[in-house]
Amino acid sequence: MAFITRPNLFSLVTFAATFSLLLNSCFGFYPKLLNASLAASESDWSPAGATWYGSPTGAGSDGGACGYGGAVDQAPFSSMVSAGGPSLFKSGKGCGACYEVKCTSNSACSGNPVTVVITDECPGCVSESVHFDLSGTSFGAMAKSGQAEQLRNAGVLQIQYRKVDCNYRGTTISFHVDSGSNPNYFATLIEYENGDGDLASVDLKQALDSDPWISMQQSWGAVWKLDAGSKLRAPFSLRLTSLDSRKTIVANGVIPAGWEPGKTYRSVVNFNP
Repeated sequence: MAFITRPNLFSLVTFAATFSLLLNSCFGFYPKLLNASLAASESDWSPAGATWYGSPTGAGSDGGACGYGGAVDQAPFSSMVSAGGPSLFKSGKGCGACYEVKCTSNSACSGNPVTVVITDECPGCVSESVHFDLSGTSFGAMAKSGQAEQLRNAGVLQIQYRKVDCNYRGTTISFHVDSGSNPNYFATLIEYENGDGDLASVDLKQALDSDPWISMQQSWGAVWKLDAGSKLRAPFSLRLTSLDSRKTIVANGVIPAGWEPGKTYRSVVNFNP
């Protein structure tokens, strides 16, 4: 059996105390700072009102005022969408923005955040400064497991929300050419932008390298248009500028020569989320 002498025991204790001090200093594990960090994270959230519409397990409406059509039911939206009151819809400029929402005001609330995309407008949602009229699917997603129907039965909730980056993994920006487009008039629905999700401006460049960038106008929702008044020369490149961060990305030659109204053309680019 080995015995530890008193001097050796003192050395071990001294070493343990010194090691503990160095460990805390090196790794910076300070409970007070950790709590402060958590508190800062919680301060990112703001209050809002929430309701839901459409089918209990649906996508609200079929595309709504942003123009996404049946895409709202399919991946990557997957019915996790919402209509926004005026402060969220922003006259259509808010289309495509992503938000985390969560609720704690009802016993069926899980308190866990879920991500929704603005795809529609709720013009009458003005009882609060910020209001989400969620799809039945996204409203129920805020519930504890097995209690989605109970939460939907509440009808109206006070929730918390924060804007987050959109992140459509493996998906690039797509352009659905409006059915009313013609050789002199071009309009397109723009979908699946990472990052801000919503756009401040869109510019179009015609076929020649010497052609200038021409500003497009927001037509409605997520649809942008250019009424050139003369024949446009394809292929077209499109330059997008995000609404909040003002990042810019270019989809070179994304609309090919011989483009057709009603068709969707997928780019090879997207914003970094």
